[in-house]
Amino acid sequence: LQNEINEVPFFDVQLPYELALKIFQYLGKAELGRCAQVSRTWKILAEDEVLWYRLCQEEGYLLDMSISDHSCWKLALKNCRAREQMLKTNWKNRVGAVSQLRYEPGRVLCDVHCCDGVVMAGYSSGEVRLWDTRAWDYTAPVLAAPPAPAHVSFVRINSSLAVAAYEDGSVSVWSLLFGQEPIHHFQHNQRIQALALAPGGTAVATASGFEVKVENPDDRGFWQTPATFEIQKLVNFLNLVPDVTGSPVAVAAAEDIVYLLKAEDPGRILHSVYGQPVTCLDVSAREAAFGIKTFGWLLNEPNQILLYNLETNQCVSKVGNSLGDFSCVNLHSSPPNMLVAGNKDRRVRVFDVRSGAAVSSLCAHQLGVSAVRMDEWKIVSGGEEGLVCVWDQRMGTKLWEMHARHPVRHVWFNSHSLITANIPEEKNPRGPSITDDDPSVHRKYRGVIYSYDFSVDQLSVESVLPICRSSYDELAGYNYNIGLAVPYDSI
Repeated sequence: LQNEINEVPFFDVQLPYELALKIFQYLGKAELGRCAQVSRTWKILAEDEVLWYRLCQEEGYLLDMSISDHSCWKLALKNCRAREQMLKTNWKNRVGAVSQLRYEPGRVLCDVHCCDGVVMAGYSSGEVRLWDTRAWDYTAPVLAAPPAPAHVSFVRINSSLAVAAYEDGSVSVWSLLFGQEPIHHFQHNQRIQALALAPGGTAVATASGFEVKVENPDDRGFWQTPATFEIQKLVNFLNLVPDVTGSPVAVAAAEDIVYLLKAEDPGRILHSVYGQPVTCLDVSAREAAFGIKTFGWLLNEPNQILLYNLETNQCVSKVGNSLGDFSCVNLHSSPPNMLVAGNKDRRVRVFDVRSGAAVSSLCAHQLGVSAVRMDEWKIVSGGEEGLVCVWDQRMGTKLWEMHARHPVRHVWFNSHSLITANIPEEKNPRGPSITDDDPSVHRKYRGVIYSYDFSVDQLSVESVLPICRSSYDELAGYNYNIGLAVPYDSI
């Protein structure tokens, strides 16, 4: 006879529904399931949409949705967890669809960068191309090249901008929202040694000669140069610090000196030890990690990775004890308090920066490690010999590997996709004849970009070939780029 909708029985007291709901907010999924078996009133309370919407948000699912977007958040959380488990199983067993992103007229692949599944590639013909791997039938546009095309040196992309630097010192900036024509273009007098793009912003930094220039649009969209820095030595590595309010902040490594470049303090040296050149660099919002090489009279000191705090400008940790040079380091996409690094001694090492100890050390490749990335449970590494390896971080075992001809220079992945780029060292390969310098005849010299989609529940060897995904508009091709006259995938 009691009103169990408004008054919820809690042992020997009656509580209002809103107060009982606040108590149930401290329970997890298993506890809510047990409470739902107590009584009809507790079942209604334990299956309240507010509780399951909160649990779904806490576990990181459907963050961009409101509570009114689903009628049953308990079922939505169950489906999200099942999909996550399916993706993890597909990752481990290499189950999914694989594609090759090639652009034959672009000649040799020069550089690749990726952001949220959108791939940007620059070629020796001077052309820049985009692929959206989130849609397999996406028509990849060719971004407009400068008037005198030169080899593409570097490409960078984020959620709003795409930037390409060319061998002749020119830099072009495109907006991903406003078409294929550049929105900004500037020129350096010398060759560009490094290019950086803020991950979540609009700042672009370039290093040419002994100068580092930062370009940034103002509130009205007009590009300006808020800062120009003079460096004592040639820059080898350049990064922009993400999530910076105000003027952009850059970190540059020039041989054995690491600079923290701010507009209000342009000459600050973060680290400088004579005879210890920097071999790799990566930057997060608050820290910078870079590898140093020792030689000569410092042979008694091993190669290490130094971690600096960008707010205090102090070294907070030194990790690593290797005879080989650290060739790549990933800090910004690693789990908290962790970083992963590749070495020329063919090993991939995962470090806990709090203790300075190596969590795991994996003998990964036949040659040096050239690219590496990790998340909470897996590691993906690429080597100079062209091998890509996927590792289980906790077990320290190799799950699977794939091989291509050229060194792996870029690795990116999320929960359901993996993108790797094999970029040739030689940008002007010779043909079979001494007088033949046209690399378009030989596809093996071009380099290749692989895209795996693990949300497709099929074996990678059974996936549809890229040539069978064409629109069949072109019936003629040359060499390996053959167009099909019969649409076999419509049978």
